[in-house]
Amino acid sequence: MSRSYRGKRFGRSAAVWAVAALVALAVIVTVTALNASRPAEPSVPAGNLKPAGGSGDVSGSAAPVQEPAASEPQTREDEPLPPAYDFSQPAPEREAVDNSYFDDAAFVGDSRTDGFMIYSGIGTGKNLTSNGLSIFKLGEKKALTIDGEKYTLLEALAMERYGKVYLSLGVNELGYQNDEGFYTSYCAAIDEIRRLQPQAVIYIQGLIPLNEEQVMASSGNQYLTNDHLRVYNSLMRQAAEEKQVVFLDLYSEFVDENNELPAEASRDGVHLGKEYCQQWLAYLKTHTADFDTLYPNGPPPVEEVPQTITADGSEQG
Repeated sequence: MSRSYRGKRFGRSAAVWAVAALVALAVIVTVTALNASRPAEPSVPAGNLKPAGGSGDVSGSAAPVQEPAASEPQTREDEPLPPAYDFSQPAPEREAVDNSYFDDAAFVGDSRTDGFMIYSGIGTGKNLTSNGLSIFKLGEKKALTIDGEKYTLLEALAMERYGKVYLSLGVNELGYQNDEGFYTSYCAAIDEIRRLQPQAVIYIQGLIPLNEEQVMASSGNQYLTNDHLRVYNSLMRQAAEEKQVVFLDLYSEFVDENNELPAEASRDGVHLGKEYCQQWLAYLKTHTADFDTLYPNGPPPVEEVPQTITADGSEQG
């Protein structure tokens, strides 16, 4: 083969390769341009990958789906508060306590309460009673004798600490036509008792009805009437609501169908016999209240120097 022929064949081969290289380069540029113009697919977190069928496991290291946190249990602050005590109503009946409940109780009253302490079988509690004691004279009459010394009711009450104070006064006051003074004196007495015994539950005992026929036969005291007694009970209940203490509706416990004390309950129409004193105690045992329930935020404030109303309606500081 001559050199001129070989040179021509080599030249044609080189041209073919050059054309092929140019074609390949053009294809690469075209493909690159097409890929650059196509929108990018959104990336999917590995933990959310699912197979095309929509079910089954996905291979790979997908993170587990986090479960929602369990709700936290309610705290004490979330619990609803108990309903507030309704001081406008008499104490509701509840489960009976035993007599030891009265170990730290003081019983303030007249001869009716004294009979209760003797004949009810209570066997405990402090007897701070005096015959003829009046709500008008709690701070002035030296009615109690303790270790040979004379004290007013309030002075005697201040000598010890009590968890409960039961106040029962009003029968001796029926002879005074001073309902406003009676009400004001009861409010002042509650304030003074609260000042002396700030942690005590104060119970206002409504007046037990009278038997007027027996009263007339025994003493002839015409001022002792159930009509006026009911007025006093209404005023005492109003004072209990105003001062936020517990009112005990003993009148409803003892009144009969004739709106008076049953004849068999008493000999003189005023003081109760043993059986009815025991009934009185049974009522007190089923009508109690807790200090914290009554006053979740503490008891109401009282005046530093309460005023005392005398029987004629005048004020004493």
